[in-house]
Amino acid sequence: MPRLAANVTMLFTELLFPDRFAAAKKAGFRYVEYLFPYDYPAEELRGLLDDNGLTQVLFNLPCGDWAAGERGIAGLPGREAEFRDGVARGLEYAEALGVARLNCLAGKLPEGVSPRAALETLVANVSFAADALAAKGLTLVVEAINRCDMPGFMLNRTAQVMALLDSVRRPNAAMQYDVYHAQREEGELVATIAANLARIGHIQVADNPGRHQPGTGEINYPFLFAELDRLGYDGFVGLEYVPAPDTLASLTWIPAMGLTL
Repeated sequence: MPRLAANVTMLFTELLFPDRFAAAKKAGFRYVEYLFPYDYPAEELRGLLDDNGLTQVLFNLPCGDWAAGERGIAGLPGREAEFRDGVARGLEYAEALGVARLNCLAGKLPEGVSPRAALETLVANVSFAADALAAKGLTLVVEAINRCDMPGFMLNRTAQVMALLDSVRRPNAAMQYDVYHAQREEGELVATIAANLARIGHIQVADNPGRHQPGTGEINYPFLFAELDRLGYDGFVGLEYVPAPDTLASLTWIPAMGLTL
C-alpha cells in the first residue's frame, strides 16, 4: 500500500504555512511534501518536522522567479550557473530536512529559443543534478505538466519524460508521475503506470475536473489504487490537490477507498 503524504502547499491553506505541519499531524499524516522550502530557514523547518513527528518526502529544486511566472529553469539556455547554484541550495535543505528525493521542473520554453536547444540544456542540467544528488544518495525526479494548466511547459507527456531519462542515463533519475496532469494530457493512467513503474519515483494525485480530492471527478481512483497495490508500488503518493470544501472534509476519501494514513 502506498504511503500518503500531505502536500502542505495545497492542503490546510486556511493556516499560515508553519502551522500546517501541526494540522497535518492532527489529521493523522506521518508524511508531508511541499513545493519549496527556501522562504524559511532549514533549521526552522526541521524543527516543525521533528515537533510533529513528520517525515518530509519531497520538495522542488529552485525554479527561478515563481512570482513572475517562471516554472523551472532546467531547460533555459543561459541560466546554467543559476541552475547549478540552485542544486547546491536544494541539497543543503535536503540534508537538513532528511529528504530523499527532489523534483526538477523543466520550465517553459522561452521565446526565441529552439526546442532543440532547450532540450540539450535540459539534458545537461538534469544530468548535472542527478550526479550531484547521487553523491548524497538521493533521487532526482522530473515531471510532466499538462498544457491546459501550464501552456508552454517543456514536458507534457510521460513519453517525453522517459525520453529525457533515456538521454540522461542516470540510475537515480526517475519520473514524478502526477495523475491529474496525466489525465488532462494523455489518459491511459494505469497502463502507463504499469509500463513505466520501474522508472517512477514518486506519484501525486488529484481528480479532474477541478483538481480536487480523489473521488470528486472522472478518475476511477479505487481502481487506480488497487492497481498500484497489485503492481507492487510501495512508494509515496503526494496529495497535491485543492481540497473541497476544506482539507479536513476532503480527507474522507481516504478510508472510503480502503486507504490509511
